Parts: sequence; structure tokens; C-alpha cells
Amino acid sequence: MESMVLTERKYAGFWIRFVASLIDGFVLGIPLFFLQMFINLLILAPVIGNQAQMITANMAVMFVNGVLSTVVAIVYYGMMESSSQQATHDKMVIGVKVADENGGRLSLRRVLLRYIGKFLSAILYIGDIMVAFTERKHALHDFITKTYVVYK
Repeated sequence: MESMVLTERKYAGFWIRFVASLIDGFVLGIPLFFLQMFINLLILAPVIGNQAQMITANMAVMFVNGVLSTVVAIVYYGMMESSSQQATHDKMVIGVKVADENGGRLSLRRVLLRYIGKFLSAILYIGDIMVAFTERKHALHDFITKTYVVYK
């Protein structure tokens, strides 16, 4: 019965998911850019002119920016995809959602595992390209977490 329900669903394909990821890039990227610029100024301004300290400060900036980006993305995806909307802003605009095997909401744990799986999918984009060639439009991170991106 479960597989019959899933086959009746309309799965979001490669191009619609690609467009959705571009929208999320702007939703997350623009505010993050300004936040990172502010943090960069806080870290770098005190050491301008001191060559020895600039190297250390630049490494600190890279580390802080990486951690900040990761934390913001984890919080964003975690809150949005485990919400009653089951979607980030990009998915809401396009009219798709992330669902479990029964079409239901994902737990926060499952969303976080899915996010971690996206790093594997990003290796040469193989995991993302899989969407174009699988029956239920699965990316690698969808296979790992048994999730689906479906139209509402």
C-alpha cells in the first residue's frame, strides 16, 4: 500500500530542484554575506598594518565564516523542513515539500541527516544529478534518509 501511495505522487525533478536551490542560495547567501562582512571587519580592523597578525586574523576569518555558514544553514534547513510547511522558502515558492515515506513531516533528526547527506551529494554533483535518472527523483541525500521532494 505504501509504495502505491508514493507512486501516485508527483516528484519534483532535477530542474525544479535546481531552481529551488538557486532561490535558497539568495535567501541564505545575501544575509550571510552582510553578516560575514561585519564579522570580518570586527576581526581584521584591529590588526590592519600588522603583517604578522593579519595572517592569523585571515585564518580566523575563514574559520569563523565557515562555522557561521554551516550553523545558519543547519538552523535554516532544520527549522523549515521539519516545520508544518515541510519546506524552505524556495520550496514554498515553487510548490514542493520534503516528505517521509508516508508523505509526512520529517523529524529534526532526519532533516539534519539529510543536510549532512547533501555534502555527499555535492561531490562532483553526482548525488544531485541522480535526480534526473531515478524513478522517484531521488538525490543521494534522499536515498540515505528515505525522503522525497514532492509537489504539494
